[in-house]
Amino acid sequence: MRTARAAAVVVAAFAAVASVAGPARAQDTTVRFALDWKFEAPSAPYLIALEEGYYAAEGLDVSIDSGSGSTQTIPRIAAGNYELGFGDLNSLIKFKDQNPDASVIGVMMTYETPPFAIVSVAGRGIDADDPASLEGETLGAPPPDAAFAQWPIFVAVNDLDTSVITIESVGFAVREPMLAAGDVDGIFGYSFSSFQNLKLNDVPSEEIEVMLMADHGLELYGNAVLVNTDFAAAEPEAVEGFIRATIRGWRDTVADPEGAVPYVLARNDVAREAVELDRLRMVLEDNVLTPVVRENGIGGVDMARLARSIDQISLAYDYTDKPSAEDIFTEAYLSPADERQID
Repeated sequence: MRTARAAAVVVAAFAAVASVAGPARAQDTTVRFALDWKFEAPSAPYLIALEEGYYAAEGLDVSIDSGSGSTQTIPRIAAGNYELGFGDLNSLIKFKDQNPDASVIGVMMTYETPPFAIVSVAGRGIDADDPASLEGETLGAPPPDAAFAQWPIFVAVNDLDTSVITIESVGFAVREPMLAAGDVDGIFGYSFSSFQNLKLNDVPSEEIEVMLMADHGLELYGNAVLVNTDFAAAEPEAVEGFIRATIRGWRDTVADPEGAVPYVLARNDVAREAVELDRLRMVLEDNVLTPVVRENGIGGVDMARLARSIDQISLAYDYTDKPSAEDIFTEAYLSPADERQID
């Protein structure tokens, strides 16, 4: 993939809307794919796979819709509104506990290290290396946010006194502006999103404090590609093909991040190239190209770790019908590890 070719996509992609679709053939299998969030840097691999014909080459007629949060993708897939999507695996664990017959399961791990974070600004009293520094502070949290969903676990693992921590419900759109203005001391969010959004609110990068929950006791995974199990049972080759094409998109993204960003800009009129490039590099370094992925390839999980994460969730969540690791994730649709290398 060349930057020049990617730049041409920007000119050609006239449909800068929330839903995008590639050219279809009569025999193609229709796949509706739901992102977890807006068209930002992490969506680049899927957009590349769409625009470069990787999905079409697998016999798939794919459309991609933006999302409203990693927890919201799950019921959309379970209800059959989307065949596949991108969502938080930990939220899926709770969803399957409450809906054990729900038709949704993880099939491709993407954020091997989750981006769940509490983000602050220097001078607010929060030390990114010390969870206890959160005590006495006010934290802004969008209720559907996947990072906020892990807060009770984070509290339990780090033995925090929540009686002296104030949680203020805020909207996604005002989260970073409120932190930048000093209305809250910290916010919950995905590390790469909140960091870049704070920079857009004129906060110098050296003043941004990012407390990654994975650095403080959480064994959880992050976002994964999820599938409707009824669709997977009926169209297993389509699921396998979607994953293969998506991995091609990730390979292109890793090989040329600068060339990947224009695919995002074509569908997001307000996105800034420099910001999305920084965001993409953070995603790759912190969440995707982890030591485990460099060794074993993208997409798989350690089922023992997944089982431990299910147990860890029980520190702050009472299961009704506790799911097993096999209820949450399957590697049945993944290619062999040597075919999933992206570094």
